[in-house]
Amino acid sequence: MKKTIKLQDLDCANCAAKIENAISQIEGVDSVKVNFMTQKMIFEAADDKFEELLNQAKKAANKIEKDLVFLV
Repeated sequence: MKKTIKLQDLDCANCAAKIENAISQIEGVDSVKVNFMTQKMIFEAADDKFEELLNQAKKAANKIEKDLVFLV
């Protein structure tokens, strides 16, 4: 499954790159792209584990950017 998720309060391009790198390290994530300019993340993972992996991605992102909000 592939989903585009709106991000709120993403503060800088450097943080976006760090978040993208951290999420891409999660086992089971097929691909992830975080775009600072559009404030969006394109997240792709297997259908059966999508929600679980998205929750892991949120936790990883919030370690880098504490105030980041995912608008699914």
